[in-house]
Amino acid sequence: MSRSFFDMEDGDMCYSISDDMAMDSDGNMMLRMGSGMAMDMDSGELHIVSSWEDEEEDD
Repeated sequence: MSRSFFDMEDGDMCYSISDDMAMDSDGNMMLRMGSGMAMDMDSGELHIVSSWEDEEEDD
């Protein structure tokens, strides 16, 4: 399950901790909004990310 992706807004690597939650290299929590978008849980800002695929969508 531990997938990683790149946050293009911050330049951080993010590591998924569940299907819809991830933590970036600064310790900020990110919520998956779509395969290419995540919301920073601290600031509420939307971030463009490299592909963060949902494992359930692959079926």
